[in-house]
Amino acid sequence: MASIDIRTQGGGKAGTAELDERIFGIKPNVPVMHQVVTAQLAAKRAGSQSTRTRAEVRGGGAKPFRQKGTGRARQGSIRAPHWRGGGVALGPKPRSYAQKTPKKMVALALRSALSDRASEGRVMVVDGWSFDAPSTKHAKQALGVLGLEGKILLVVDANDEVVVRSFRNLPEVHILDRGELNAYDVLCSDWVVFTRETLPVTAAAPAAAIGVTAEPQISSTPVTEPAAAEPATPEEASE
Repeated sequence: MASIDIRTQGGGKAGTAELDERIFGIKPNVPVMHQVVTAQLAAKRAGSQSTRTRAEVRGGGAKPFRQKGTGRARQGSIRAPHWRGGGVALGPKPRSYAQKTPKKMVALALRSALSDRASEGRVMVVDGWSFDAPSTKHAKQALGVLGLEGKILLVVDANDEVVVRSFRNLPEVHILDRGELNAYDVLCSDWVVFTRETLPVTAAAPAAAIGVTAEPQISSTPVTEPAAAEPATPEEASE
């Protein structure tokens, strides 16, 4: 495992942490990351665009003019698409853009994104954030002391309200709970900052430690059915 220095809020060193090779040390799978990010962005689309068909627009209950004798092309309704104010042919309708993505693929994309940031030295572990009260000023000073610039992804505990309120007004900081960590936000950030408590570790269950539910284990023990009762003999039946 690769080791990384744990920094204090004041910029000092508070020890070292081991980065799990199965999360931060794999070869990034670019096609999987592309597919997962595309699916995540597609799921954000509202899909609420809608146009009216000729069955939904008003008017056109009667034939606009007689079939013959006018010298004009025959028409049946002013709701036809080629009429002004008519319906739209083959227009968009409300739909869902969500894509089904396997959980293993989502987990692989996240591990690939974290490994990419770790290979560039863009992963930092902080011993902890200590603010007496919510303060955006002190939060910005802490980032400056740590040398964090650009877009910063801060992985914190959602229950730590003081930390969340201190960083949430900084436009360059994106705050995520450790259970919401995803490949898209990692790839959109220049730095990924963890604390001791939020640093992913996969000693026993790699998928569960990074926010992906592990697959249930199916027991292979055969089920034995009770043996059928033998028919009674005539002597036993008479008794």
